[in-house]
Amino acid sequence: MAKVWIVEDDEDIREIVVYALQSSNFEPLGFESGAYFFDALADEETPTPDLVILDIMLPGDDGLTILKKLRQNPHFQELPIIMLTAKSSEHDRVKGLDLGADDYLSKPFGVMELISRIRALLRRSHFAADNRQDMNYLNINMDHTRRTVTVDGNLITLTFKEYELLHYFLVNASIVLSRDKILEMVWGFDFEGESRTLDMHIKSLRQKLGVAGAHIKTIRNVGYVLGG
Repeated sequence: MAKVWIVEDDEDIREIVVYALQSSNFEPLGFESGAYFFDALADEETPTPDLVILDIMLPGDDGLTILKKLRQNPHFQELPIIMLTAKSSEHDRVKGLDLGADDYLSKPFGVMELISRIRALLRRSHFAADNRQDMNYLNINMDHTRRTVTVDGNLITLTFKEYELLHYFLVNASIVLSRDKILEMVWGFDFEGESRTLDMHIKSLRQKLGVAGAHIKTIRNVGYVLGG
């Protein structure tokens, strides 16, 4: 059974989610703060989680701070993470995604939707694990062991999501990818129609890749392709 941890200071929400996870054949653990969460992570006798659900508004370190700490730790860079956000807080959602969150869910949410997203994210993480290797396309090189990208030997600094986006392009080089498919596989959802987030990341990725940015081509009314 997959181990799912939830960091949520609202006891009612935390207990409902833990119960729903248990009923869906997961092994849940709930924490009311980041301090208790990190204590459990440091406990060598406690099995590490397969997925983490993080509320943004928490006492002490908030969810974004916890997320950043996790992504800075090599042991947890690939750990699937779902953020819980206030419904109107687009800024927090975008910031969380750029820091490395894999998905988000706005409060209030349905537990069955949460379970569905957990299962989908675990499937995607298994796919990603199967495709984690050094990759090349013309003058672009991705060294996954060091999590670095170079163009013509020059190191390129990418955000977490820019790196994941480029990795997805490299895995699917010369395959036309729809916008919905990219959002599903890199972000994990359709971002409620706000696909401008994808366009912004494509633009930024092209700029950082320099001359190699031209390898990412726009397919009108469809999506994008690396090469062609």
